[in-house]
Amino acid sequence: MLALAAAQLGYRTHIYTPVTLSVAADVAARHTQAAWDDEPRLAAFAADCDIVTFEFENVPVDTVRFLSGHVAVHPGAGALDVAQDRLAEKRFIAELGGRTAPYAAAPDRAALTMALTAIGTPAILKTVRMGYDGKGQARVTSPADADADAAWDAIGGHHAVLEGLVAFAAEFSVILVRGIDGELRFWDSPHNIHADGILSSSALPPPRIVTAQQDAARSIAAAIANALDYIGVLTCEFFASEDGPMLNEIAPRVHNSGHWTIEGAVTSQFENHIRAIAGLPLGDTATRALPVTMRNLIGADIGAIPVLLADGAAHVHHYGKADVRAGRKLGHVTWVGCTPQ
Repeated sequence: MLALAAAQLGYRTHIYTPVTLSVAADVAARHTQAAWDDEPRLAAFAADCDIVTFEFENVPVDTVRFLSGHVAVHPGAGALDVAQDRLAEKRFIAELGGRTAPYAAAPDRAALTMALTAIGTPAILKTVRMGYDGKGQARVTSPADADADAAWDAIGGHHAVLEGLVAFAAEFSVILVRGIDGELRFWDSPHNIHADGILSSSALPPPRIVTAQQDAARSIAAAIANALDYIGVLTCEFFASEDGPMLNEIAPRVHNSGHWTIEGAVTSQFENHIRAIAGLPLGDTATRALPVTMRNLIGADIGAIPVLLADGAAHVHHYGKADVRAGRKLGHVTWVGCTPQ
């Protein structure tokens, strides 16, 4: 989707990825398949590019640092450094005045016992690095050794953080774009619904509590973007609680909860990301019409595309992924100005 937005603005895209099958490469001018640490191939890739960006927060920081020595990279390695380490992310948020769920480090199994004493149960055990869409996470329902052992085994015994469960009324995103000159623009915050740890849908308008907390959440997100000297689209995922917005996670990239902006906003998150990293004027982020609903097509849901295409109000996106399996996002569909049938 970034490559398509770039083409609309007259840019040609070169995809670098270690994987053999790349859906982005299907719509790009060039494709390099090589390892993240293949410096000769990285150098050749950089030489063919005017600007480099990424759409996945698990790109190794060392890869981004290496590329930054050869070509402009936006956003920079600093944003990845923060977002890839859940403990570093939470400390960074706290330094800027943001609130997160209560947490404690659990670098080993013995530390998990101490963390459970400090945080209590129920709680969520998350790997410090990697993991998204519910991966690398396990619920701990009681402080009993058996429950702790099961959760520790479920995350593979990796360095982890234990987060206390928080009471919240809704989940929502603040999606912003920051230009090279520091200009900030925000899209309206959608209400996000998850199923089994995977985003199922994003919708506007959100519940009243989200609207009431949107400005406070935007202030936190803006502070993060400015502190990182961020360029491009940044996403911050929040819980709307009785005590105000609580930041759950930072994603230094375009985000699934912003896919609705392709048809639902004057300028999509993808186009504005390209505008930002290229130093172009930012586009209008206003919502075109309400209501807006974006639903992900996950696993077998992709089979519903013929039915969805028969709905004249549905905007259907098939990602062309070859590996069709349960829990994998394979496309999405958006309705703008109407309620899904």
